[in-house]
Amino acid sequence: MSIHIVALGNEGDAFHQDNRPSGLIRTYLGRSPLVSGDESSLLLNATSAVARPVFTEYQASAFGNVKLVVHDCPVWDIFDSDWYTSRNLIGGADIIVIKYNVNDKFSFHEVKDDYIPVIKRALNSVPVIIAAVGTRQNEELPCTCPLCTSDRGSCVSTTEGIQLAKELGATYLELHSLDDFYIGKYFGGVLEYFMIQALNQKTSEKMKKRKMSNSFHGIRPPQLEQPEKMPVLKAEASHYNADLNNLLFCCQCVDVVFYNPDLKEAAEAHKIVLCAVSHVFMLLFNVKSPADIQDSSIIRTTQDLFAINRDPAFPGASQESPGNPPLRVIVKDALFCSCLSDILRFIYSGAFQWEELEEDIRKKFKDSGDVSNVIEKVKCILKTPGKFNCLRNCKTYQARKPLWFYNTSLKFFLNKPMLADVVFEIQGTTVPAHRAVLVARCEVMAAMFNGNYMEAKSVLIPVYGVSKETFLSFLEYLYTDSCCPGV
Repeated sequence: MSIHIVALGNEGDAFHQDNRPSGLIRTYLGRSPLVSGDESSLLLNATSAVARPVFTEYQASAFGNVKLVVHDCPVWDIFDSDWYTSRNLIGGADIIVIKYNVNDKFSFHEVKDDYIPVIKRALNSVPVIIAAVGTRQNEELPCTCPLCTSDRGSCVSTTEGIQLAKELGATYLELHSLDDFYIGKYFGGVLEYFMIQALNQKTSEKMKKRKMSNSFHGIRPPQLEQPEKMPVLKAEASHYNADLNNLLFCCQCVDVVFYNPDLKEAAEAHKIVLCAVSHVFMLLFNVKSPADIQDSSIIRTTQDLFAINRDPAFPGASQESPGNPPLRVIVKDALFCSCLSDILRFIYSGAFQWEELEEDIRKKFKDSGDVSNVIEKVKCILKTPGKFNCLRNCKTYQARKPLWFYNTSLKFFLNKPMLADVVFEIQGTTVPAHRAVLVARCEVMAAMFNGNYMEAKSVLIPVYGVSKETFLSFLEYLYTDSCCPGV
């Protein structure tokens, strides 16, 4: 009977290569009292014609008469250069040991992102040991950013090692040095425990096969157990419209300010929300050009209602942020501007509470002509290019489907650079996004962008510990209140 151990990774320090001790596996085989065999018989091909072998094979005897075969693979390139060999090694292993040096954080993240997913797919319910070797040097304070759980120092933190162990269902060990205590009692004790378990399992399987072959020669149908009753999951009500509606009142991430004809501030808003509802605002904020819309009524409405002021001498300009000040928009129509707060509340609520908007406008004006004038301008703002009279009967129309899901939606801006004011860097690629949506829909993002974190003032934000596909699914949920993985 034999036990096969596959050891992956390099426990050496990439920054301190001189005078380093022998490797973890070789040290264990040389010092363990349960393993017999000298180094000359253990090492088979380390001195072969290849200057840097892909792996080294050790053979010894454990527990007296059990053959112990160890394949030590310090170079992860075996997964790229010889997938067939690496797959067979993992598939035939009884125990897998993954080693890394705590002072080589670059190699750790490279292995974690590129090779650990491959190992997870090839694992076959075998025990895994994560060995973090070395004493941390020049360790910095960990980052408190709520977006990532890893530290920003030059060392691999204990948290990162434990998280990797959780992903693989592994046992995590920290070996500060390769001495008798850490090798013989700490690492050796755990490894030998798994060796005993592997022997017990193989003995049990061998006895079962022998018993089955002696008792009968036919094939019995499988005995299936009754599945456990799954718990009933209660669906939580959507907070999508409420989140965006609250964004109007919290005044976070404001990037556009409306002024009345007298140049007095009227209201604050967010370009991304306005453009998600109206092509008029898309045209005003240069998301689309007149050639893209090709609807004279929308172009005329934009020109008649709004004007952008970029004059640095504009009243109040000195108090604004010098880095990226909000865009100043003059509302030319005084009647429309007097109802702007109600109109914005209508837009941020999803643009389907039409009856409440009509009632609010009627309360402001005694003249029915003024009421009709403002209502018609709102209808023009919500118009879809090329559609005629689509908003003539707004009550019936919006009872069928809210404008959030019919006209334009936030999904149009998902993973697109238009109006984006933050870029996430993940797995070597960039993902543009909009702070206003993130702050409105996610409490963690709101704390990050408005707290005392470096991400609050950064445009490029790195993301660790998650794949690009998973992060895009997360953004899709924030933008659309739905998620379709794999689509």
